[in-house]
Amino acid sequence: MAGYFGTEMQQRLQARAEVAAELIASTPGACQAGRTMGCDDPDKFGWDRIGEIIEQDGVCGFRLIDADNVEEIRSELSSRACRLDTWDVFLADRETALAASEKFAHLPLPAEYSLSPTPIDPESDHMRRLQAMMAGAGLVPFSGSMLTGAVGSATTVLIGDAEGNVAACAHGYMPHNAYSPYHGYAWGGLVAVAEPHRGKGLGKVINALMINRVFRHLKASHIYELVSASNVASRRMVEACGLRLEPTLTCGIATPNKSGRFTK
Repeated sequence: MAGYFGTEMQQRLQARAEVAAELIASTPGACQAGRTMGCDDPDKFGWDRIGEIIEQDGVCGFRLIDADNVEEIRSELSSRACRLDTWDVFLADRETALAASEKFAHLPLPAEYSLSPTPIDPESDHMRRLQAMMAGAGLVPFSGSMLTGAVGSATTVLIGDAEGNVAACAHGYMPHNAYSPYHGYAWGGLVAVAEPHRGKGLGKVINALMINRVFRHLKASHIYELVSASNVASRRMVEACGLRLEPTLTCGIATPNKSGRFTK
């Protein structure tokens, strides 16, 4: 497993999450957060373990947490001089998401664009260009191994331009283990459109294509995407694909108070 990308810290966290893949799959309360170690049930995973992760890594992901428990989590983190940055959860079941997204997934692309094959080598130049495009769009990319599906069930969708550049991308994978009530839920994200190609509807198309694949290839029962409260364009995009705000759930990343927001 390889293909780490980004800052020294980002690459170290990617490596940690990959090395711990078997632990994550076999530990109640753990989940694969992609860029970091993560959990979907802090009580089952254990605060001692969460504390160790934050102390070692400076970050820990929280996925699909009951919104009623957020203040308790914030209080626990505050005692460790940490905070929780959160994202809203947009969620849909298979039938709803496919019905809404397929009309966009089947739209013909403008003449200068076409679907590109997903890189199969996590350390290839193709993969590096994909990760660089994500980073240029303000995202913290996953490792090449995550993006190729070498770490677990995953799909990465690319649209290329006439010169072979990555114009748009999206990724979906299955983060939750067999102990989780969200075992069948796919995470969708890393939706990015390179600056020269924006304003052409590619974001909605690539998101719809990713949604189609997580249900048809990964056999997910649901999909969720995470959007910050201020990101109006992304909220409209995921809503057009059938996802709706789920106020009973939230996702977040714990970091020391002195750190900046880990990703947008």
